[in-house]
Amino acid sequence: MADYFQFTDFAHFVVVYLSVVDLLRTAEDIHMLTYEIARDMTAQSIRYAELTCTPYTSRMAGVPAEAFCEAIEDARIAAERDFGIVLRWCFDIPGEFGLPAGQETCRVATEVAPDGLVSFGLGGPEIGVERPQFKPFFDRARAAGLRSVPHAGETTGPETIWDALRVLKAERIGHGISAVQDPKLVDHLVQQAIPLEVCPTSNVATRAVSSLDDHPIKHLKDVGVVITVNSDDPPMFGTTLNQEYAVAADLLALDEQGLGGLARTAVDVSFAGDATKARLRAEIDAYLAAG
Repeated sequence: MADYFQFTDFAHFVVVYLSVVDLLRTAEDIHMLTYEIARDMTAQSIRYAELTCTPYTSRMAGVPAEAFCEAIEDARIAAERDFGIVLRWCFDIPGEFGLPAGQETCRVATEVAPDGLVSFGLGGPEIGVERPQFKPFFDRARAAGLRSVPHAGETTGPETIWDALRVLKAERIGHGISAVQDPKLVDHLVQQAIPLEVCPTSNVATRAVSSLDDHPIKHLKDVGVVITVNSDDPPMFGTTLNQEYAVAADLLALDEQGLGGLARTAVDVSFAGDATKARLRAEIDAYLAAG
């Protein structure tokens, strides 16, 4: 089974990802998966998470949008009651399915609009999937109060990131690692304090970078880009968020206080409410103070 998740490139990852998603055939499947993800995250001491969801692929499997949203919301409420973890959603356009996916994802995000939804994203392949074509959907989502968090610059160059910023008005960038190729873009990210959601193990697994030693996370952080550490699709990459923090500690030469700083940054750039942010910061500070 492990061999099935050895990817030759990002396109191969998408094929495997869709084959796994195809196993989710009912709203009950989605509820169970969401609840169990929350259980697994709680075991890692994760207190708050913004999870990327793709209602369009579930609709393709025969799950109506309303049933999809009800399933994830019921699981969110149950997880907060049972585990104390706070979940929020990013509804993600699967770019490989083009404008119909954008239209439907936007409709679900703005018309069905589950209570836990905070942001609107764009994932899937970047090559051959131009960011500007999705502008109308991001405009509508932003007008409805959702935050813009598209993926860009994972497998393509800096221009994709510029498009995400200029056209989709991105407030955070998923991955964004090719920014290192454009000093002006790096300067812009630093000056505007636009965070990059960096996923080191994922980038190696999909061959976006050749090895962890070649990953640009250290350069980006050293020059002042706001960095958060993330796990992408953890079961598919054989990782966890805790493991990604361990990878970051090695790549960035961080001690416990440095890792605490990364965790605080994640809280600061999240879309959590002020009270939740204050509680999370206090918990991080108390943990570090206890040694």
